Amino acid sequence: MSMLPDAALEHALRLLETGQVDAARRALSALAQGHPEVAEPWRLLGVLALQQGDVGAAEAMLVRAHQCEPASTSVLCNLGALARRRDDDATAERHYREALRHDPACVPALNNLAGLLFDQQRFQEAEQQYRRALQVAPGYVPARGNLAACLLAMDRGRDALVEAERAVREGAGYAPAWLALAQVQHALGAFRIAAAAFARSLGLEPGNPDALYGLAQCADELGEWARAIQLCEQVLAIEPSHAAAASLAQYLRRHLCRHAELANGSRRLADLLAQEAPGIAPFAFLSETATAAQQRQVATLAAREVTQRLVGRGSHTPSAARTRGHRDALRVGFVSSGFGQHPTALLIVELIEKLRGSRIETVGYATTPDDQGALRQRLREGFALWRDLAGDSYSTMARRVREDGPDILIDLRGWGGGSVAELFAQRPAPVQVNWLAYPGTSGAPWIDHLVADPFVIPDAARGHFSENVVWLPRCFQPSDSTRVVGTPPPRAELGLPDDGVVFACFNNAYKYSPESMSRFWRILEAVPGSVLWLLAGRQPETMDNLRRMTAARGIDPQRLVFLPKQPHDVYLACYRHADLFLDTTPYNAHTTASDALWAGCPVLTLPGGTFASRVAGSLNHHLGLADMNADSDDGFVARAQEIADSGESRQALRERLARARQESGLFDMEGFACDFAALLEGLANGPA
Repeated sequence: MSMLPDAALEHALRLLETGQVDAARRALSALAQGHPEVAEPWRLLGVLALQQGDVGAAEAMLVRAHQCEPASTSVLCNLGALARRRDDDATAERHYREALRHDPACVPALNNLAGLLFDQQRFQEAEQQYRRALQVAPGYVPARGNLAACLLAMDRGRDALVEAERAVREGAGYAPAWLALAQVQHALGAFRIAAAAFARSLGLEPGNPDALYGLAQCADELGEWARAIQLCEQVLAIEPSHAAAASLAQYLRRHLCRHAELANGSRRLADLLAQEAPGIAPFAFLSETATAAQQRQVATLAAREVTQRLVGRGSHTPSAARTRGHRDALRVGFVSSGFGQHPTALLIVELIEKLRGSRIETVGYATTPDDQGALRQRLREGFALWRDLAGDSYSTMARRVREDGPDILIDLRGWGGGSVAELFAQRPAPVQVNWLAYPGTSGAPWIDHLVADPFVIPDAARGHFSENVVWLPRCFQPSDSTRVVGTPPPRAELGLPDDGVVFACFNNAYKYSPESMSRFWRILEAVPGSVLWLLAGRQPETMDNLRRMTAARGIDPQRLVFLPKQPHDVYLACYRHADLFLDTTPYNAHTTASDALWAGCPVLTLPGGTFASRVAGSLNHHLGLADMNADSDDGFVARAQEIADSGESRQALRERLARARQESGLFDMEGFACDFAALLEGLANGPA
């Protein structure tokens, strides 16, 4: 075997370091031809070919290098990278393990093998390999940053933070270390710190789609929605199949009422869903004009991702045993991120109070910190047992729930913000239920039942739900009938005219779909002097866009009146000034519709084909006000005009609503508690 001239190889390497790739390739080719039995020139030529995307040439060069030096760990690692480029993980793993057989302390092989295992969500194995690499080379920053990402994926955020902070200390110029730190801080809720770390990563590695999307998520959390959309669009320009970015951008466009941009966003989401691309947010998708079957598909894809993560970290456990032990009462846990000044708390607080002392022993599991509000205090006092889970890892949450041994565990969040799907996926209770907060199917194998009523989920629609649908003999949505509706501020203080019909819609702005606003504008055109009273959004752009679109319809934008955020009692009293609540589609008013009806304001809605589009209709149906459920856009507009045209009609409708509140049972929480307890007993005693 001839010796490879060191000077010639060093010259080729210097050419590579200075970016003279073509000259380096020529020099390496000359070395390979002159010394065909030496592996290194062939290996470097293979690496160059792989970097330039010529997989065939890379394979030829690397196979030649392997023939020259079968025990070369560098060649074996490069062959592993080649196999991964071809999505042949089995071959890649074989090459990495062969490298480690020759040299158990080969840090690149350990790190690369760990990366492969991580991507396959074999997190525990990946952690072992990263730690082996760091035992050999404690200062090897790539492995340190990767270990942080691995620990985060294993729901060990605090451990991940320690490793990520060390990675950036030891490798301040290494972009992936900053990315790992940013992802950990984001997961821990430190959004401003995370945003700074994402920006630092992008400064070192511009255009990284993971860093761009992470920064977009932070911008969303910080209320910088226009910037978040821009960042998502940058992600999609680089990676068009990034469903999570497409989903977030579309949801924020709806928040900002950028209606002209929605059609393209909806088409993109439909295309990605047809490809079964994971990452579309189920809650955001409820606002799309989609079928119940499509909503189930989105939820199923999200549930599949959760399952894969749990399997990877070894947390996927069998269901808890079905046993009540020596307890006489049925122990039922309620899990929510909304146990504070939140719509969920407003809906359930009186029900929980009514269940106290019954045959149902309630346990409240709060996953968010105490907001020190009155609702939180009422809930703490109402639940028989109370557990603060805020800040716990999902595995710790699951352990604590198992220790309590609930017979039934109810998910009061679903796929909404603050979702704890990874808690429920660990099956801490023998019977698990989706109820109230998420108006759609979970698509999840770990949720057994969904509580509804025959209006929101008709019998013919059951097939669109992964759960066993169980019906209450009343509207599925409770309320708080202890609230007193006070006297509102004068109209002038609220920006309302002295006279004229007041149409209200206090839904969140993401529900102001183009089809909903089109109906509202038709009503304003048909009822001179009327105004549309909306909630003021978090962003001035939302109100500016709504005013601009209103003016484009030839309607004075001053006929839109925006109500700033108010204390709940003032907000509730404001309904006394509203003549009619106009509902939205495809995502109805839910808690808001209940608020309006309780405060004496009739609700006009247009039930659709999905759960989220039928909730206000269920409220009207159970009040005996079926004539307030329109069957078409034209019918909706005509009914609103009919009510608005006569003061006597408006007064008569309010009187009908007042009687229905007293007689219908919709707001009878004593009766609701009895029916709900009976339903839960049936679920607990059902077949195992």
